[in-house]
Amino acid sequence: MHYNGIKVFPPIFYTKEFIMKKETSTLKNSLLLLLTATIWGVAFVAQSVSMDYIGGFTFNAIRNIIGAITLVPVILIFSKQNPAADQNPADRQKARKTLITGGICCGILLCLASNFQQFGIKYTTVGKAGFITACYIIIVPIIGIFLKKKCSPFIWIAVLLSLGGLYLLCISPGEGFSIGKGDTLVLICAVVFSFHILTVDHFSPLVDGVKMSCIQFLVCGILSGIPALIFENPNITNILQAWMPILYAGILSCGVAYTLQIVGQKGMNPTVASLIMSLESCISVIAGWLILGQNLSSREIFGCVLMFGAIMLAQLPQKSASAV
Repeated sequence: MHYNGIKVFPPIFYTKEFIMKKETSTLKNSLLLLLTATIWGVAFVAQSVSMDYIGGFTFNAIRNIIGAITLVPVILIFSKQNPAADQNPADRQKARKTLITGGICCGILLCLASNFQQFGIKYTTVGKAGFITACYIIIVPIIGIFLKKKCSPFIWIAVLLSLGGLYLLCISPGEGFSIGKGDTLVLICAVVFSFHILTVDHFSPLVDGVKMSCIQFLVCGILSGIPALIFENPNITNILQAWMPILYAGILSCGVAYTLQIVGQKGMNPTVASLIMSLESCISVIAGWLILGQNLSSREIFGCVLMFGAIMLAQLPQKSASAV
């Protein structure tokens, strides 16, 4: 189509191009969240080993401080590549305020969730802890309803498939499902993680994801450090004995994975994001098999298959919605 000698593309051209870009962006974000789940799944091994040497508050304080420090060079590099000189002072001040608010909110929620989980695992089995923690995949859409976030029927089916997969993966036959002290703590962790996911979903489109991640780790590390000094009396000898799991949890699980979560959740449906990240339970079993020599039963393998099927199903309505 031409207008006054100028080639003009019909609106459908822009629509298709926009859809292709959006689908590519969704796939990229999904892969980032899958990598996040992989790092977190392997981190269960590091988390378990560290408890033999140091307390839960100490572990979370050190890992989050390391995570914050890890991101400082990344922030400096990106700041030089993308200077914000074109912003006027008023916009810059507003953006800084939003960034700090988001970082503090995420840091408080992360501190609560990670410490409830850490101490919950101490009083319950790993299988029950994994299943209850992953209940955030069904808590998120329930909370999202009150926040006027819509979910298609396909996503609800995927949620049910994921819960079934997690049950087969984490709960042994005949183990039962009684709610004890540890189970209650981990259930609280799942609820808090749900609010953390929704908080990230709110702030991630508005701020620099890496900077917000750095702030949340700093806040979480400081808040965890206070009870660590009061109740656990950490010493250098025990900390050095746990140096490998601490560094893995600090650099990869915190510095890399939580940043990938913030970046990957941009423009993603939070329910789909939570479904993808719930794959950490599957990956933790695989990591235990590869690293610790634990065998996968046919029941656990079928649970992994259900989980991956749920993730694939959760992606279908996103693509359909984009084409409208």
